[in-house]
Amino acid sequence: MRLLRILPLTVLLYAALPAQAEVYKCIDAEGRVTYTNDRSAARGCTALDTGQSVSTVPAPARRPAASPGTVSPSGFPKVSPGDQRARDDGRRQVLESELATEESALATAEKALAEQEAIRLGDERNYQKVLDRLQPYRDKVELHKRNIEALRREISGLR
Repeated sequence: MRLLRILPLTVLLYAALPAQAEVYKCIDAEGRVTYTNDRSAARGCTALDTGQSVSTVPAPARRPAASPGTVSPSGFPKVSPGDQRARDDGRRQVLESELATEESALATAEKALAEQEAIRLGDERNYQKVLDRLQPYRDKVELHKRNIEALRREISGLR
């Protein structure tokens, strides 16, 4: 009976004792400092004095994330709406010029492919040889089609 009264008391006593572990300070070859309590990982590290008090530094207060409609910092360069519109118009002109050039190049590539498809060489009895000969022309047509698609996407994304 007496043991049942002492047992909870001893459990409480052990629970009230502060937990203590060896802490090691490790400095790697590049001078970075790490701390560990793993004895196997602490080879070549120095054990810290366990009698020292633990100090903490509070984390800085978190600022709310900037929303898309917030004002720019004071030192941030600003562009007037007229200047921005002129820049956008210039960009649109360059893209439309590139688009016209690509469309012209596509028409030329398609014409060259059609001409090559109409030609049959004497040593091309095997159809694979025909396909191999035409492949560079088809690749060029596909390249121009992809470029035109990309330019149209870019132009549609302008304001």
